[in-house]
Amino acid sequence: MGAAYLIVLILAAIAFSFGGILIAKIFVKGTKNPQKGQAYECGIPSDGSPWNQFNVGYYLFALIFLIFDVELVFMYPWAVVVKQVGMPAVVVKQVGMPALFEIIVFFFILFMGFLYAHKKGALKWI
Repeated sequence: MGAAYLIVLILAAIAFSFGGILIAKIFVKGTKNPQKGQAYECGIPSDGSPWNQFNVGYYLFALIFLIFDVELVFMYPWAVVVKQVGMPAVVVKQVGMPALFEIIVFFFILFMGFLYAHKKGALKWI
């Protein structure tokens, strides 16, 4: 019964997606205008090519932010358990030693990634 619902959901998603595109193609009048192909930036006419090269440091900074942000999601369940139970010593009694070892290894890997990024200069803003 669950698989049938999933198949119906997938078919409905495909039908709505292609249906919306098809309706837009039928009813929207397309115009050929050279300004449509130009880059738009805050209402100011663009000057030069829109294919400007950016420093790779911006991308590195963004990727490191995403990595640390996603890792924060994995730390949230641990924080909830610690808040419910109390001190980390009590957590070891309730959750167990493997959980404590896993979070220590997780923090170690996170810290090593931070040190590596700092050593490579990826955290320096340009």
